[in-house]
Amino acid sequence: MAVLVAFGVIELMRSFSSQDFGFHGVDLVPDEGDTVDSWAEVPASLRALQPLPPPWEQRFGPLRTGAVDDLVVVGQFGQSLDGRVATETGHSHYINGPEGLAHLHRLRAVVDAVVVGVGTALADDPQLTVRHVAGPNPARVVIDPRGRIGACARVFAADGVRRLVLSAEGATAQLPAGVERVLLPAIDGAIAPAAILAALAARGFKRIMIEGGSYTVSRFLMAGCLDRLHIVVAPIILGAGRGGVALPPVLRCEDALRPPMRLHRLDGEVLFDCDLSARRIAVGRAKTST
Repeated sequence: MAVLVAFGVIELMRSFSSQDFGFHGVDLVPDEGDTVDSWAEVPASLRALQPLPPPWEQRFGPLRTGAVDDLVVVGQFGQSLDGRVATETGHSHYINGPEGLAHLHRLRAVVDAVVVGVGTALADDPQLTVRHVAGPNPARVVIDPRGRIGACARVFAADGVRRLVLSAEGATAQLPAGVERVLLPAIDGAIAPAAILAALAARGFKRIMIEGGSYTVSRFLMAGCLDRLHIVVAPIILGAGRGGVALPPVLRCEDALRPPMRLHRLDGEVLFDCDLSARRIAVGRAKTST
């Protein structure tokens, strides 16, 4: 058993058993007061700007409307206690347990579009769909400045949702039929996060999740292009490996970024919900709502 101290309350956290990491079924270990039934209407209620039943209002209510413009941009990743998102070999399945994975899928269900960098798309070949909870699939977006992604990537599965690739002008990768190619200016082979958000807003996406990898999430954080950052910390220690956030170094601890945050217990894991809206730059308004 591990001990968590938060808000002056000591909570005992259940250790994971080995079978917890098979991720079979839906919502394997609900929090106190959580029920699978209470989640089912949350994605529609959030889009209708309605209050959410507990405990979902505290977790997902901040994603209802934007504080800077009408966009809401949330970054998400899971990590170990020592801040690792993958081992030294790049293995990351699964750092987080069932409730951490369920939280990721809930985020996908309440956003309009989920964004990954091409490195994550190539390394993990993710589906980026909602499978572990009830809810609609978001549009899938790959940032691919040089046109590296192949036409057989699972993000391109024709399942009725929009699929977009954001490329630098001049990229010529062959994409499957129905995949939208968006050409944007690039500097030193990288597309600016603000330009990405503006392009997505112009195509009707209001709620956008930057899912990964850690390099992509860090770029959006550094550029002031996140309203929230959700970090799900699992009770494991990897000892070495890839870190979650990479920002320019600071000289003194008082210069560190200290965003307001709330902690949420996800069974044996902890969700850090960081409010970054005070430093988010204005991008624009979504053309339509998806």
